[in-house]
Amino acid sequence: MSRHNEIQNAYRSLGKEATFYDGMITCSTLPGRVVCGLVWSMGQEKNTRYLEKALDRIPDGFSGKLLEVPVGTGVLTIPVYKTLPQADITCLDYSPDMMATAQRRAKAAGLTNVRFRQGDVGALPFEDGSFDLVLSLNGFHAFPDKEAAYREIFRVLRPGGIFCGCFYIKGENCRTDWFIEKIYTPKGFFTPPYETAASLRERLTAQYTQVTVETVEAMACFAARKGG
Repeated sequence: MSRHNEIQNAYRSLGKEATFYDGMITCSTLPGRVVCGLVWSMGQEKNTRYLEKALDRIPDGFSGKLLEVPVGTGVLTIPVYKTLPQADITCLDYSPDMMATAQRRAKAAGLTNVRFRQGDVGALPFEDGSFDLVLSLNGFHAFPDKEAAYREIFRVLRPGGIFCGCFYIKGENCRTDWFIEKIYTPKGFFTPPYETAASLRERLTAQYTQVTVETVEAMACFAARKGG
């Protein structure tokens, strides 16, 4: 079975296990589809497209050291990690509650090559050049100190390593921008300042090589390689 099909089957089979967050992030439950459509102007096809673009830079058969930050509930990546039995994977999150859900999912999936650590992306508890790939899905729009997060991720990547993922950017969808400004930011779900497609591309190009930034509505999917 291809990674695409395995991931899609995992999202479709969430059932009663799905939290509201899970359903929203995968557009796989009725409340989740309502939020995806109303806030993000996305249906299942667009939601799947941006997630696959964000995950596309993880090579098939990847066997290096991977850091995911934040892991959240693991709903997006535990299915992917099942396809990477030779990889050495570390998942970090600031929220112990969300990480506990991810740990339960990893255990249920029988994963033995995934470890979990509670921590702050702005002060990563790892040595310089520790990872071959750093994955960050839907995190940067919530990080309170984005500059520290960018610095720390660059620091823990080895030369030649890949930084990839996705997050909200402003200026791509007026309705989404309204919801972020009027609801998500005041409630503390997201934290400004927010990148635009241009500012993200400029930032990554200043530090990395082989930079790609693609947008699906208000989500930016990016990948960059650290020079060495």
